Amino acid sequence: MADGEKKVSKKSGFGTKVRAFARSRAVRIVLICGALLAPAAAALLLWADHQVEKAAAYVHTQVGEVPAREYGLLLGTARIVRGGYLNEYFLRRIRAAVQLYKAGKVKKIIVSGDNRRREYNEPQDMKDALMAEGIPEAAILMDFAGFRTLDSVVRARNVFGVRTFTVISQQFHCARAVYLARANGLDAVGFAAEEVPARFRFKNAFREPLARAKAFLDLHLLGTRPHFEK
Repeated sequence: MADGEKKVSKKSGFGTKVRAFARSRAVRIVLICGALLAPAAAALLLWADHQVEKAAAYVHTQVGEVPAREYGLLLGTARIVRGGYLNEYFLRRIRAAVQLYKAGKVKKIIVSGDNRRREYNEPQDMKDALMAEGIPEAAILMDFAGFRTLDSVVRARNVFGVRTFTVISQQFHCARAVYLARANGLDAVGFAAEEVPARFRFKNAFREPLARAKAFLDLHLLGTRPHFEK
């Protein structure tokens, strides 16, 4: 029995070494791949950010600077956030759209957002909020398939036949939307809504660089199209 036990012990030890070697090799491969890909990923993030920041030159912060255009494109976001609170991003975008309309800078407003679930309707929420501020219903057009910023800007052309418009959102979002729009041959400028307090911007600080990289890839590598073209 003692000899048999020694043989099992040796085989068991050999198998453990093989598995340990395989794991160590896999770890090395992962580390090498990571080391090779990290500079490429960093370069992509920097280049995408550079392209979007170039588009930021078309984003205005004062109503008086905005060229008068027929259409504004109000980009959607949730009206209510976790905890049941009104979304500060939503409130400020509505306020910006109202400012433009009442200053005669836009005559019609396309409200473009997500309505993929019956209980969640960004365009209807935006329309209701605009009408509560005195914007006539006839001046509001609704796009229920603005699932992403790319969808919203391309569908402005495909669905409503609009090639010239003013994007309405916060500065960071306007810049990315204008970048996507102009890359698709559209004459877009932006009007930056008032920024939200710093405590609400934490998540976007991490998300926006990735969103810009995704926008760059969608345009120049993936050829991504709207979920619904029309």
